[in-house]
Amino acid sequence: MQPKERAKTQAAELLNLAAEKAIRYVNNAGHRRVSPASSDLARLAGFQEPFPSDPSNPADVLKQLDATGSPATMTSTGGRYFGFVNGGMVPAALAASWMAAAWNQNASFRVMSPVAVELEDLVLQWICEALGLPLDCHGGLVTCATMASFTALLAARHAILKKAGWDVTEDGMFGAPPIQVVVGAEVHASLLKALSMAGFGKKRVTIVDADGQGRMRADRLPQISERTIICIQAGNVNTGAFDPAEEICAAAKKQGAWVHVDGAFGLWARVSPKYAQLTRGLEKADSWATDAHKWPNAGYDCGVVLLRNGDALRKALGINAAYLEPGARREPMNHTPDSSRRARGVELWSTLKSLGRTGLRELVERTCAHTQRFAKGLRGAGFEVLNDVVINQVLVSFGAPEVTREVIRHVQEDGTCWCGGTVWQAKTAMRISVSSWATTESDVDRSLEAIVRLARECQSAPSPT
Repeated sequence: MQPKERAKTQAAELLNLAAEKAIRYVNNAGHRRVSPASSDLARLAGFQEPFPSDPSNPADVLKQLDATGSPATMTSTGGRYFGFVNGGMVPAALAASWMAAAWNQNASFRVMSPVAVELEDLVLQWICEALGLPLDCHGGLVTCATMASFTALLAARHAILKKAGWDVTEDGMFGAPPIQVVVGAEVHASLLKALSMAGFGKKRVTIVDADGQGRMRADRLPQISERTIICIQAGNVNTGAFDPAEEICAAAKKQGAWVHVDGAFGLWARVSPKYAQLTRGLEKADSWATDAHKWPNAGYDCGVVLLRNGDALRKALGINAAYLEPGARREPMNHTPDSSRRARGVELWSTLKSLGRTGLRELVERTCAHTQRFAKGLRGAGFEVLNDVVINQVLVSFGAPEVTREVIRHVQEDGTCWCGGTVWQAKTAMRISVSSWATTESDVDRSLEAIVRLARECQSAPSPT
């Protein structure tokens, strides 16, 4: 066999081996522990070795990765992972991810990958249609909502300072006219990180009081101007609550202020007539950040940024070089911080194409119904649900802080499901986030049984001395 033919045969055998192991992992996801056992974590030490001096057989590399790595994963592809608002990955997205990896496209520039850029253009249009946002929005695909907010804030900064006669792209922030940034008391940490990276700082923001569910109090807004950015939430990370966008946007528009929406998961509630009233007024904002790896379940990593002002986006993030000759159509590298970037649009297009408008709506409504099932079961067992369960978030207390923390620890170690902890309104709580397409009523009931059983065991255990 000629060397070229041998290489093709070996590559095909390797891909078949990878497919076999990946398919087995996916098929077993519903039966395995959600969190790794301690013995699985201990075996990760098997990866530790000096950098190899010689090449390794690719098949052996893959076998080691599967044997040692697969057992040490969190089973977020299954239906009982309820931590951190992590979505699953719909089958079309998973298959498309394999295809995109085989293509190995750079979605920076249309001439580098016509298909990657075409699909990215299309999914941005589809998202605007699905979410009822202005159809002439500009935007891009980035790694996550943090980077989406960062991108939007850079564009907002450029637009606001341009009005003040300052070119921040050329002259930077030194000596620039000040910009007021307004956030709610329950602003998400990722938004503060984005503000910090954009040069606004975490401590220089104006904080507006929030109500008992974490919603910004529109009646407490400070005096604002055309040099103000107001950052509002669509879906509080603890309660799922929405800031009153209609009132805030109306106040902002009177003064010419910019409104940015941090809608990492909650923005997708707009696809459902059942939940759209929670999002009323969000379409009047100036920029939006969300994640497609949360509710749409497109797989990691896929954030989305959308803006009304495409010129501000291009001026803030555009790049020029002699060897880069842009065409007449949109070039992604002029709309996002990244230049070289993977073809996220391939997986996102496959996700949205496979779901369609009705499938996307059904995914949102089904996971919200599962969340209500959790809340009803926990209340029925005598535990305190701390939030108004409006979408896919449940906060539950099992009594004293130390008891709740013990319940969370036991649930995570048990492996039936996985839920994280938080502190809300000075109360320690377990946070249950239902975001995966794979979650069924059976998954919820099985998880409820484990949580209630472990909670009662913790409550009846003697207090530590």
